[in-house]
Amino acid sequence: MAAEQKRGMIRTRKKGLAKLGICLVLMVFLALSCIPPSSATAAAQISIDPPGAGGPLGPGITRLTGTYSGVYDIEIAVNGDSIASAHMEGEEAGTWYADIDLSKHDGTIELAARGKDETTRYMVWSPFLLIEVDNPQANVPRVEVISPTEQELAEGETAVDVGVSGKNAIARVQVRINGGEWEDANPSLRGYSLVWDTRSVSGRVNSLEARAEDVNGNIGFSPTLYVKAGGSAEMEQDASSAVTQDVYSQDRALWIWENESYPLVLNPGARTVLDAMSTDTDTFGQDPIRTWYLAVGNYNGIRMLEDKRPEVRQFIGWAHDRGYRVQALIAGGTTPPYFGAYERYREQAVAEFEQILNYNLSSGEHERFDGVNIDTEPYSLPDFKSGKPSVQVQYLDMLQALMDRKRASGLSLHVGAAIPRWFDTSADATDIVWKGDLKPLSEHVQDTLDYISIMDYRDQAEGTAGIIEQARGEIEYANKIGKPYSVVIGVETKDIADGGDPETISFSEEGRQHMEAELEKVYAAFAGNPAFGGIAVHHYDSLRRLPSVWGPQAVFWQAPPDTEPPTAVSGALKATVFDYQRIDLAYGAAADNAAVQEYRIYRGTSTNFPLDAAHLAGVSTKLSFRDAGLLPDTKYVYRITAVDASGNEGPPSDPIKAKTEHTSLKPLIVSGMELQYDGSKAVVSLQVADLKTGEAIGGAKVSGRFTYMAGKYVNGTAAATGSFRASSENVSSPSGEIGFAPRRITAPGYYWAQAYDRKGDASVRWGN
Repeated sequence: MAAEQKRGMIRTRKKGLAKLGICLVLMVFLALSCIPPSSATAAAQISIDPPGAGGPLGPGITRLTGTYSGVYDIEIAVNGDSIASAHMEGEEAGTWYADIDLSKHDGTIELAARGKDETTRYMVWSPFLLIEVDNPQANVPRVEVISPTEQELAEGETAVDVGVSGKNAIARVQVRINGGEWEDANPSLRGYSLVWDTRSVSGRVNSLEARAEDVNGNIGFSPTLYVKAGGSAEMEQDASSAVTQDVYSQDRALWIWENESYPLVLNPGARTVLDAMSTDTDTFGQDPIRTWYLAVGNYNGIRMLEDKRPEVRQFIGWAHDRGYRVQALIAGGTTPPYFGAYERYREQAVAEFEQILNYNLSSGEHERFDGVNIDTEPYSLPDFKSGKPSVQVQYLDMLQALMDRKRASGLSLHVGAAIPRWFDTSADATDIVWKGDLKPLSEHVQDTLDYISIMDYRDQAEGTAGIIEQARGEIEYANKIGKPYSVVIGVETKDIADGGDPETISFSEEGRQHMEAELEKVYAAFAGNPAFGGIAVHHYDSLRRLPSVWGPQAVFWQAPPDTEPPTAVSGALKATVFDYQRIDLAYGAAADNAAVQEYRIYRGTSTNFPLDAAHLAGVSTKLSFRDAGLLPDTKYVYRITAVDASGNEGPPSDPIKAKTEHTSLKPLIVSGMELQYDGSKAVVSLQVADLKTGEAIGGAKVSGRFTYMAGKYVNGTAAATGSFRASSENVSSPSGEIGFAPRRITAPGYYWAQAYDRKGDASVRWGN
């Protein structure tokens, strides 16, 4: 699932990176597919070349290169804080390159390339690569609060001493206590110092943070210290011993990622839709949703817990007034997510967690998060399988570090982790020695945290591979160690478009009617079981769009009546040309009296093109859109509108223009497509042709998947006539709908100009 967060700080991590060896190339999971790691296909591999002729690199743009075979969509992960797309030159195999801006980096930088396996769609990684960047002007100061310590009791007027180091002169050092205003610290013998009068906060644990800005504007942040203030022996007790853990059932819970969580916080109207859906027990016969896992990572340049604290407080207070619990949802503090499971990225993972603790300490009790849901998925890392038990142990150490910070803060947050259903059975997760105990990974996690939410992603409740049996081991262990309400069972409603097995993972194909019937079986199986903490659904956006069934009888959830359209998108559109066939768009959020559900991206070749279905390039639920399959050497014009949950469309944005680059490759398209249902399965027939000449392209490789009631992936080769034919899995139903979505089409000398496909009816319906 995956959501991307970090603390708004830049830190050099030489100590951890110096220990890094070369990792083996292997397959890993798509986030949230929750299938035990499988071996990589021999042909699927990526290499990355050391840039330059040796020695440190200077600031500016550096071109990275490498080779690949059997993969597509290669991206470059840069130092755990950004991802860049790579240009691929070749079909089944070839070379790639990516231009990386190093102007904001100094010191040791970690790089890795990743792409999707052509056959399995799982991630394939290159070895990790360390480079040195000599760019002192971008060096970020390292900051540490050195006094008082967390073991001390602060009394009266206490000096807060801050140590700072860096390559540039320091312009300012500041300290913040309990999330208040940043106050200037003065130079002292120990570095910098601020006098803190503790009398007004006597008897409580306080958060102490420091930051330093150098003369070049680089800002470094310290880890947080949690210091108790007081003046009597009774106050000197360990803060953690005074914490009373709040244990409760989370039924029913709902994951809400950043593209939905930020509108909920910043646009009060969006809350009416979430509240209505959470309390609606009539449309699909669901249990009410009472717990929200609210993603709090950075989004569109905003740090919710840093930049919008008053709005977050207002949202949580509103939720509490209505009887909801709100937990902060995090994914590891890095981009791409999950690197936080590595020891060398521990600093980012802890900082992300401390943001939540610091927010709570700065807020009134009614405005605080009730818990934290940690969605750090170590099995998505390249060496989870090959490096066992190293990554597994680093992940557990990370969880322990977070719990240690919780105890230091004195807060009673309910902290849990989303874990896959196989952490107690897979060979890659069992027999893990940690702290001297040999146990499955799931049991170590259960020992450490307050609860787990099992990503028990199956579309059947019963059977050996069903939801109930896959959760039974964790339920039994929770009862063994005496942790009530500590096993939440998670289910998937997202349309799994990549990776995994979409036929069995998600309820997306079956619909709400089937899902609720299966969940009733789960409730019945664990009724009265002390360990059962309820059911969680992934996630808000997909659940809201999931019908009762697919086909003529489909019933979709309806938002409260609303006739007011959203505003135009905010800010100026940005259009970045990637290559000869792709333009990347970015825009600001629109506002609405209810919830903005999606953004429609319209594309034309003249300024005054009509905003109609023929010019609809696509829709996005995020504040970005990747428009691919365009023509080379072509000027495009874009306008964007927002659409709310009731279907009201707002005014268009101002237009923006962009021109694609040149290529010698010829464009191919799907020139026709037809689906039929034969009573047991759907059959797709499509034609691949040269866009300009209309000539059939025999031998083209075609990959795609069936949609709606089906989910099967198919791979094959077009016949000499350019025709391709494939069947879905068996789907027996008196009525329904099945579609087909081409995903990749390749042929020598061609590229897929998918924006110009003529697919006709992309689905088939039958029955009444």
